[in-house]
Amino acid sequence: MKIALEYRLITAVQLRRSDSPMSAPARRLDVSLPLFRPEKAQKDLNPAPTPQIVERPRLVPPPLPLLPGERDETRDLRALLGGKVTNAAELIRALETKRRDELLATTLSPFDALLGGGLPRGKVVELTGRRTAGRFSIVMSALAASTSLGEAAALIDLGDHFDPQIGELTGIDLRRLLWIRPHTMKQAVMSVEMIAAAGFQTVILDAGSHPIRGRRVPDAAWVRLARTAEAQGTVMLIATPYPLTGTASEAHVAARRARPKWIGGGKSPRVLAGIEVSVTLEKHRHQKPGARGTLLFRTCESCLA
Repeated sequence: MKIALEYRLITAVQLRRSDSPMSAPARRLDVSLPLFRPEKAQKDLNPAPTPQIVERPRLVPPPLPLLPGERDETRDLRALLGGKVTNAAELIRALETKRRDELLATTLSPFDALLGGGLPRGKVVELTGRRTAGRFSIVMSALAASTSLGEAAALIDLGDHFDPQIGELTGIDLRRLLWIRPHTMKQAVMSVEMIAAAGFQTVILDAGSHPIRGRRVPDAAWVRLARTAEAQGTVMLIATPYPLTGTASEAHVAARRARPKWIGGGKSPRVLAGIEVSVTLEKHRHQKPGARGTLLFRTCESCLA
């Protein structure tokens, strides 16, 4: 009882001393000291329970399978969006698959028709032909078609027949062309494998004229090139004077019987219009061989005549 009276006296004195900067008047003691009202403190500690909303059962689709390298959060987001949005890896794979289904047209209609529309991606095509058979002209057309599409192309020129000035006139974008001049056939095959593995979209090997410089490479080397082309989706064209790739190639086209075409006749001077080349499909894994076509490589003078 004595302690309670002293506490009330001290509280009254503090309420009267309003001039002190450290004191503040309290109109209700229970606001400052809620311990004097235990029933109110108990109510504050135990608030009234909020009503819970019971959700109705609904059908939920099963979760999508967890892809390698995908987190649970990504899987839940894919399930929420219904699979409409793909990640960057899936987009790259879809574009790569779509790109492999396309063909590289060389703008030489008879040659493309033999291959079903153009050079296939991810496959090895062998082109054979002796000297003056128009084989290197087909190679130049393929390079021009590839670089005009914005692709990176590589020419492994074992015969050293490429002329940059003539190549630029035929439509080759030299900024997108890698020109390699090896000394032997072994170096040429190794260059093709490394360049294809580096990601070049078009890789062409021209072995030059007969005889080929260097020793003949084993058949296993061509099999490795075919596997590399398939893994990278590369257009791979092997131009040789005689067949070399064997069973590793998807198709084999032979160029032969090059004949000149002239403009004019009689006693008047004649002008060379171009070279006519006959091409034959010797082998194809998905088409019947034996189809033929004729290519005409025109000269600049024939356009003026």
